[in-house]
Amino acid sequence: MKRILLLILINIYNYSFSQNLKQDSIIEKYTKKCAYQFHYLAQGWEDCINDGIKADSTIAIFWHHKALPLWKTRKYELALKSYDKAVLYDRKEYLGRRGFLKCIFSKNYSDALKDLDDATKEFGDGIQNDHSYDFYKSLCYLQLNQYDDALKLMQIEIEKTKKQSGEDWVSSLCYFYTGVIYYEKRDYKKAVEEFDKALKRYPNFSDAEYYKALNQYKIDKDYTKYLESARLAKKDFDKGLTFTEGDSPYEKYPYQVNWYMINLD
Repeated sequence: MKRILLLILINIYNYSFSQNLKQDSIIEKYTKKCAYQFHYLAQGWEDCINDGIKADSTIAIFWHHKALPLWKTRKYELALKSYDKAVLYDRKEYLGRRGFLKCIFSKNYSDALKDLDDATKEFGDGIQNDHSYDFYKSLCYLQLNQYDDALKLMQIEIEKTKKQSGEDWVSSLCYFYTGVIYYEKRDYKKAVEEFDKALKRYPNFSDAEYYKALNQYKIDKDYTKYLESARLAKKDFDKGLTFTEGDSPYEKYPYQVNWYMINLD
């Protein structure tokens, strides 16, 4: 009986190994030798990936790549349909990534939280674009007006980074969003303190400068001072001193200043 079981296990292993080699060959054919020869917004990219899916529709990376240009061109409904397939065929690799994409791109914060929570429970904490899942969970709660939960998770993110890498490695965005959360909680003095921390790490960060000015105005009611500070922040924005996240050129991040809505007259 043990010998039969061993033979069965060996056959399963050999089949799985053979399948992996076959899929690796298909992936190389339609990505490295095809899609990667084009920009991801080019029709050639789409054609190669579609051919790859025809060859084997169970390969997750093809669905990930099919969704890529759709995310960047804001065709979120179509992007999500493709990305759901990526998660289906490789849940460990793509579940947390889908949560990030729902948070930053499609702005579906409740669904993003579910993906990020599930990814944490099933596979542990993960990193997306230099931030852990807790960072994006905090943004989701912020956007759902659940400020206490948002603050708790952003503080966890900050302390976790300090413990793992040291205080110098804490992102300016962590302090920026902590400041935003305190602003929404009407704790303007603490908000100013957090924006100062963000500006220490990223001098002339225009978004932090603007929110600091707004909170300072809430404290001292000096509109002339606020206007002067806001105008300086706008000048820094015009110099490109704003969000520098990898996806920020494509998507506005929560509370990224929309200067078209700010009256500087």
